[in-house]
Amino acid sequence: CSESKVMAKKKRKSTNKDKRKNRAAKNKEAKLAKSKKNARTGKAVATDEPMAAPASTKPKKAKPFIWPKPQTQAQSESRDAAKEETKASSKGETAPETKKKSKRKSAKKQPLKPKSGKKAKSKPLTLEELRQENRKLRKKLAGYDKKAARAVKRRNDELELKPFQAELLKLQAHLEQSKQKIIILFEGRDASGKGGTIRRTSRYMNEKHYRVVALGKPTETQRSQWFYQRYVAEFPHGGEIVLFDRSWYNRAMVEPVFGFCSETEYKHFLKGVVGFEKDLSRHGIIVLKLYFSVTKEEQKRRFERRKTDPLRQWKLSEVDLQAQERWDQFTQMKYEMLRKTHTPSTPWTILRSDNKQAARLNALRVICNIVDYDGRDKELDFVPDQDIVVSGAREIEHMEGDLMRHGRFTG
Repeated sequence: CSESKVMAKKKRKSTNKDKRKNRAAKNKEAKLAKSKKNARTGKAVATDEPMAAPASTKPKKAKPFIWPKPQTQAQSESRDAAKEETKASSKGETAPETKKKSKRKSAKKQPLKPKSGKKAKSKPLTLEELRQENRKLRKKLAGYDKKAARAVKRRNDELELKPFQAELLKLQAHLEQSKQKIIILFEGRDASGKGGTIRRTSRYMNEKHYRVVALGKPTETQRSQWFYQRYVAEFPHGGEIVLFDRSWYNRAMVEPVFGFCSETEYKHFLKGVVGFEKDLSRHGIIVLKLYFSVTKEEQKRRFERRKTDPLRQWKLSEVDLQAQERWDQFTQMKYEMLRKTHTPSTPWTILRSDNKQAARLNALRVICNIVDYDGRDKELDFVPDQDIVVSGAREIEHMEGDLMRHGRFTG
């Protein structure tokens, strides 16, 4: 009896074990079928495996941006050639150059040949070829040296002017407080450096307290008015500086040379301009008259540069092209103008402007010396260079000496 019970118990255990195995197999089959079905429909599959921990939401540190290094033309060409080779090899085609040759020979595509590890040996250069290569490199280096020297010189010139440009700001502040008025006339031949000096003078000035006036050809209405009327309309108010890029002295030089005014108008101007400027001085207006003197050779060089430089071609006019031909006439008119309009109340200041930088620097010194103002930098040298800055009286003496020695003006 006891044996039968043990046998029955063992039989139940084995049957239960078989049932569990069958149930597990069925469950496995069901899961596989379900996963296949979900894979077709795109649904996520539920598994008994533990879920992976979520990725950390901490932002990654951004890598610092590195500017690409400038490449030479040879480097960029080799890089483009390498790209074309990799594209051709990935498509199983030949490079563009070999492809053209293969088309001429046959329409069939030729497989790429495996590259050999050995590099092709370059032929040794002869002595003459090495010399030619050396000459080319020297020329390139000379060009780079010239460009660098020009850039350094330009930068040094700007730094040399900056202390005096800062002094002009102090002068402006003084004029604003005292309500004084200044007129600066920039006169001279074409290409004598007037415009460049005006730009350097006004570069850092307070725009509210200065103006640059460059009047063009007068209209018919202006021709019928008083000659000085259009200039008087541009005169400064209290605390202001007005820079005239050419002024009423056109009537003394340009107009009579080119026939833009009659002989009577020219004579009336020379008689009346001294009294007109005296009236300006009586009314508290300070008038500074600057004449930029350039030599004939330097003017010619600057005209030639304007012809070829696209940034300077706008400066060249028909009047400029005739300036060299009428050089002696301009010199005669300059002498008459200085002789009759250089007065103690409104004297002329001559600036030798063959060297533009020296003329600009000394023009700033002259302007800073117009009025005494507070805060002047004692370390700066405000004394103009005597080789560059000449009084009107001394220039007249120099011209009269030329006339006596040579019978004509040589400058």
